[in-house]
Amino acid sequence: MDYKEKYKEKLVTAEFAAGLVKSGDYVDYAWAGQTPVAIDEALAKRAGELKDVVVRGGVLLGIPEIFKADPQGDSFIWNSWHSGGPDRGRINTTDAGFYNPLRYSELPRYYRENSKVDIAFIGVTPMDKHGYFNMGLNASHLMAVVETADVVVLEVNEKLPVALGGFENVVHIDQIDYVVEGENPDILALPEGTFGDVDRKVAEYIVAEIPNGACLQLGIGGMPNAVGSLIAESDLKDLGVHTEMFIDAFVDLYEKGKITGAKKSIDRFRQVYAFAAGTQKLYDFIDNNPQCMAAPISYTNDDRIISQLDNFVSINNAVNVDLVGQVSSESSGTKHISGAGGQLDFVLGAYLSKGGKSFICLSSKFHNKKTGKDESRIVLNFPAGSAVTVARPNTHYIVTEHGIFNCKGKSTWERAEGIINLASPEFRDDLIKQAEEAGIWRNSNRR
Repeated sequence: MDYKEKYKEKLVTAEFAAGLVKSGDYVDYAWAGQTPVAIDEALAKRAGELKDVVVRGGVLLGIPEIFKADPQGDSFIWNSWHSGGPDRGRINTTDAGFYNPLRYSELPRYYRENSKVDIAFIGVTPMDKHGYFNMGLNASHLMAVVETADVVVLEVNEKLPVALGGFENVVHIDQIDYVVEGENPDILALPEGTFGDVDRKVAEYIVAEIPNGACLQLGIGGMPNAVGSLIAESDLKDLGVHTEMFIDAFVDLYEKGKITGAKKSIDRFRQVYAFAAGTQKLYDFIDNNPQCMAAPISYTNDDRIISQLDNFVSINNAVNVDLVGQVSSESSGTKHISGAGGQLDFVLGAYLSKGGKSFICLSSKFHNKKTGKDESRIVLNFPAGSAVTVARPNTHYIVTEHGIFNCKGKSTWERAEGIINLASPEFRDDLIKQAEEAGIWRNSNRR
C-alpha cells in the first residue's frame, strides 16, 4: 500500500484547516504539548468572523493565539478538562473560559458517549512507513477524540517524540481527513520542578512509608518533586511507575537506578503513563524508548488496573483539607486553580492495592497577599464555592510539614484531632474551638 500517495491527497494548509471551522462548532485542541500551533495561528486570524466556537483542551503549556486574538471570547469559548496557567487565566479573568468537571479515567468515555466534536486538531509525529502517526506525548484520550470527531486534522511536528506503547497511541492515515505540515516548533515545556523546605519536610514523611518495589504515581508540583528527590537520595530500589502524568522526576529516578519495574505484577519493566509534560530532558527520554509505555487514561487511571499493582503509592497535592478529611484540590472558593484530574482515581486505586497507600500533600498554611496575613489550609469549612475532589470516606493519608495522619477507620472526632495536629500551631486552638462548635470534638482529646 502506498500511504505516501494518500498522505499527499490529504495534505492541506493550516489556513484551509482553520477555514473548516464554522460558528457554533465544537473544536478539539488536543492536550498539553500536542495543542496545534500552525492551525491555532490560522484560526486566530478568523477572530471576529466566527461566533461562539467552543474549543476544548487542557494543560495548556502556552497561551494559544486564539486567546490573544479574542480576549473577550466573542469568537472562541475555551472549555478546559484540566488547567495549566493559560487555561486558568482564561477561566478566572473572562466569561469565555470554563472548566469541565471530570473523573479523568472516564474522559475517553465522555467523548465517545457525551461530547460532540465537529473538528479535531491534533499534533502528531510524521507518518511512518505503515501509515501511522504517533500521538507523541498523549495517548490519554486522543483516540476517543479521533473516533468521535466529524473531521480530524493532524498537524505534523517533527520534534514530537515517538511514544511507544501501549495502545491507542497511534492514528492511521485512513482514520483522518486532513494533514497539515507545521513549522516544527520546539515542544512547549514546563519549567524544571523546584521545591522548598516545607516540601522537603512533607516528602520525608512520605518516603518513610514507601517500601522497596513500590509502584509510584506522582502528581505535579513542589511536593511530588521533593518526594522524587528524596527517593533518589534513599536506599529504595526496584521501584515501578504507573502514572497519569509522566514528569522529569521519573527520568531522574531512573538515571539514579531506582526504577526498574521488576516487581510490578503487570506491565513489568515498563514505565506506564497517559501523557507527559516537562522539560526537553523528559521528551528526549520518551523518544523511541521501549521501557516507556503510553496508554489511554481509561487504562492508567482505572482503579481496577491500579489495584493489581502491589504496594501502589499515589502522591498528589491539595489546596485545602477540612477537619473530617474532605479534600479540595481544584479551586479556592470560586477561583479555579487546576482540576480534578486523576486524583480520585488514584486515591481509590491505591487503597485497593495490596499494601497500597495514597498521600494527599499540602503545606499547613499560605500567605494571603490580599490580606497580608498567613491563613490555614486546614479548615473546618472550605471557602464558599470550593470543589470537593476527594470525599471523606476515600481519603487515606494526609501530610503536611507537621506530620502525617491516616484517615481510614477514624471517626469524625478522631479525624478532627489528627488533622488539627497537621495544622500550623498558631491555628490549632481556633480549629479546636470550631470543631467543638461543630460537634466533632471531645474534651478528652483536647491535647
